[in-house]
Amino acid sequence: MKLRKCPNCKNYTLKEICPYCNQKTISPHPPKYSPQDKFGKFRREAIKELESKNQS
Repeated sequence: MKLRKCPNCKNYTLKEICPYCNQKTISPHPPKYSPQDKFGKFRREAIKELESKNQS
């Protein structure tokens, strides 16, 4: 069991579905850090691409 957060009402719960608003909950924990980030290059390229699309 892990702590989960409702993105809609911002309440924390242990359930997959929020008991207050019946929305699907998400994990509030950040992804695991690794100094040997295999996909960092691709993630940075995707972020740059999104930023350039938003500025256009």
